[in-house]
Amino acid sequence: MGVLEQNSRKKLLLGQDGNTLILLLVVNAILFAAVTFFKIVYLVNGSTDLTFQTEVLPYFSVPADASVFITRPWTLFTYMFTQNGVWPLITSMLWLWCFGFILQDLTGNKKLIPIYLYGGFVGALFFLITINVIPTLRENASQIPSLLGAGPAIMAVAIAATTLSPKYKIFPMISGGIPLWILTAIFVLINFATIGSANAGYAIAQLAAGTIGFVFIWQMQLGNDWSLWMVNLVNWVDDLFRPEKKYKRKSEKQKLFYKAQQKPFIKTPHVTQQRIDELLDKINQKGYNHLTEEEKDFLKKASSEEL
Repeated sequence: MGVLEQNSRKKLLLGQDGNTLILLLVVNAILFAAVTFFKIVYLVNGSTDLTFQTEVLPYFSVPADASVFITRPWTLFTYMFTQNGVWPLITSMLWLWCFGFILQDLTGNKKLIPIYLYGGFVGALFFLITINVIPTLRENASQIPSLLGAGPAIMAVAIAATTLSPKYKIFPMISGGIPLWILTAIFVLINFATIGSANAGYAIAQLAAGTIGFVFIWQMQLGNDWSLWMVNLVNWVDDLFRPEKKYKRKSEKQKLFYKAQQKPFIKTPHVTQQRIDELLDKINQKGYNHLTEEEKDFLKKASSEEL
């Protein structure tokens, strides 16, 4: 089995520890199931779909009217995980899987959820600001459809992944691969085409989310990790409920290599399964770009040998 095949199997394993992409997909599926359940209850009791749209769905989506939003602040979080319909769910999750998989491959498992949340929050805030600041929109805020769906959050993930590695190749069987920026351009065009009939608030939400995805990566490259406080918060909460497993931060060097019997980063003449596993773990934690040249050469050598 080749090294790349092993790495792909590890990434696609649904039960893999720390696979935040799977977590996002599961949360979206659970919220969709909950909304669908309420819809079925309404229809069984003789209510119409319109009644469901006006009595239940507003409690999951961000209202355009700021005075209504103040009474439903939780919608700032729930809207980005809620899809109203099977087709919107399928298309959104396919795009999330595509860009989220690439982002995890480049940055590891701890950046996807923060970027997703940043995109969702910033998109919703700019949606509210746009509707309630522009006079012509503010006058009709009560008639403007609420913001619903993972669109802004996925836009942030797509722009973040493309900013980090625009030449990342996908579909390698097609003329050596298609650069990621082309797929992102297609995604952006489709996204804005589908919201073209909506109001300016929807477009601003998408633009703001994409901008925050770009700024997140820009700041990360400057050494400012905007995801760190979220990771620390999750670890703190985990410590509260599991005091017997007190969280202790380890450096990647300690976590990935000190369990080996030989010293880290020592070149060895033979390819070993243990060394391959260590490097695959490092890729899953931090991304392929964090490998040293010696480690990349080792994987190339391992790909040509049969263990």
